[in-house]
Amino acid sequence: MSSIFSFFRRGLEKTATKIGRTISGMFTGVKAWDASNFEDLEMLLISADFGVAAATRIVADLRDRYERGRIATTEDIRKAAAENVREILSAHQREIHFAEGKPTVILMVGVNGSGKTTSIGKLAARFKAEGRKVMLGACDTFRAAAVEQLTLWSERVGVPIVSARHGADPASVAFDAVSAACARNMDVLLIDTAGRQQNQRGLMDELAKIRRSIEKVLPGAPHEVWLTVDASLGSNVLNQAKSFSETVGVTGLILTKLDGTGKGGMAVALHQECSLPTFFAGLGEQPEDLQPFNPEFFAAALFEQESPEE
Repeated sequence: MSSIFSFFRRGLEKTATKIGRTISGMFTGVKAWDASNFEDLEMLLISADFGVAAATRIVADLRDRYERGRIATTEDIRKAAAENVREILSAHQREIHFAEGKPTVILMVGVNGSGKTTSIGKLAARFKAEGRKVMLGACDTFRAAAVEQLTLWSERVGVPIVSARHGADPASVAFDAVSAACARNMDVLLIDTAGRQQNQRGLMDELAKIRRSIEKVLPGAPHEVWLTVDASLGSNVLNQAKSFSETVGVTGLILTKLDGTGKGGMAVALHQECSLPTFFAGLGEQPEDLQPFNPEFFAAALFEQESPEE
C-alpha cells in the first residue's frame, strides 16, 4: 500500500466500513437484484452524505450496468461506484493558483470549529517544507484565543506572523499583512479570518471588506479563497459553501475531520453540487495528516479498493 494512500484509507475507514458492510448485506447471496436493492443502495449513499444528486447519479449508472450484464457481484459494485466517485471528484480539480509575482495570498474562511486555524498551521508547515517563504496574517481579531493559536503555529513552524490587538479592525490587519508580505518578498501569505456562520450577515460582510482591503494593496489578490469544511457536519456544509461563495468568491475547499466521521461521502456531494475543487483533506491530527486531495485515492479508500498507482 502506498504511504500516501494509507492516509486516505485510515482517514476514511469509518465511512468505508459502513458502506462496505452494508453493500455486502444488500447484495451478497441475492440471485437477482431488483429495484428495492438499488433503492436501498441509494439510501445508504445518502445516509453517508453523498447527497441526493450524487447518490442518484451513481445508483442509476450501477443499475444500468447491471441490466446490461456488466456487473454481477458486490465487488463489481464497489469497483464501479469507485469509478463514478472518481469521475465526480476529478471534474473540477486543478492545481493551486500561485501568483507569478510574489506573494501568493490565500484567504482562509469557514465557520467556528471547522479546523480553519489548525489547517493554516499545517499548510504553513507544508509550504515551508517545499522551500517557500511563508507568512501568516491573524485577522480573527474577535477571539484572542485565535490569535494566540495562530501565533503558536507560527513559532512551531518558524514563520513570521502579522497580528494586532484583540478587537482591532480585521480589514486593517489584512491590509498590514499583505503590505508586510510584499515588503519582505514572501512567497505565500495565509490569512486567517474569524469563524462565522453563513447566516450572520454582518460578519459575512466583514469578509467582503477584508477582501477589498487585500485588493487595495495587491491588485488581483487574494489568489485563492479556501473554505474549510468540517466533513462531520453533513448536508449543512452545502449551504456553507454556497453562502461563502456568494460573499467572498470561494475558489476551493479543505475538508477536515474526515477521520472522525462515517459521512465521508460529503466530499462527493460538495463536488457534485458546488463545482469547487478540493485542495487538501484532513485525515488525522498530525501535520502530515493534511494531505493534498487525490480523487483516485479518495474513491478507492471509500469503497475499500486496492491502492491506485501514485
